[in-house]
Amino acid sequence: MDLKGKIALVTGGGRGLGKATAVALAKEGVHVGITGRNEQQLQETVAELQSFGVQASYAVFNVGIQTEVIAGVHKIAAALGGIDILVNNAGIAAYGSVEEMETAKWEEIIQTNVLGVYYVAKAIVPLMKSKGMGDIVNIASTAGLKGSANSSAYSASKSAVIGFSESLMYEMRKENIRVITLTPSTIATDMTVSDLKITDGNPDKVLQPEDFAELIVDILKFNRRALIANAAIFSTNP
Repeated sequence: MDLKGKIALVTGGGRGLGKATAVALAKEGVHVGITGRNEQQLQETVAELQSFGVQASYAVFNVGIQTEVIAGVHKIAAALGGIDILVNNAGIAAYGSVEEMETAKWEEIIQTNVLGVYYVAKAIVPLMKSKGMGDIVNIASTAGLKGSANSSAYSASKSAVIGFSESLMYEMRKENIRVITLTPSTIATDMTVSDLKITDGNPDKVLQPEDFAELIVDILKFNRRALIANAAIFSTNP
């Protein structure tokens, strides 16, 4: 399928995986709205997206606050003329044992990664139903498939995203809305390299944001009779 002229919303689109995805979509001729908390990053990314000859817009909001999500989603939909594609990417991570991690941090991860995905999807589904079609890509993680020491909050949040996304997929199939769950392994981003320091980001060994974005674009190009319900991407030489 040709994606040119479609309208996408990418949460967490000011940097990392979200920005790479937004750029990849813009290169395909997709008009793109992005969200995040850092307005300067969003403005700079919008300018870059517009350089590809597409419309671009942004909204500043915290995906974990439903009132902000509703206002931000409708702002972008009004600016661009609706939403055909959602990439539910925004998320946070922190590591520590169950005993050590502050309860507030554990709750923040769940609020952002689980309720954030739910809030954005809930706000966008009616817009897609009114068009009679749409694509929702929810970003989980291999951490949601298997837990590990010191990752209880993140693993629990991504496991919940997988369950939510699968349920939504069954609900939306009859509405011609495809729901796709992605479970990538570690990808070199500011969060994984600088913030969490869980990888050195070596491009010869570690997945790069562009790899992730390419996967999303390829999945979206499938004929609408085909639904890639789940997809995983790993480094070949970790």
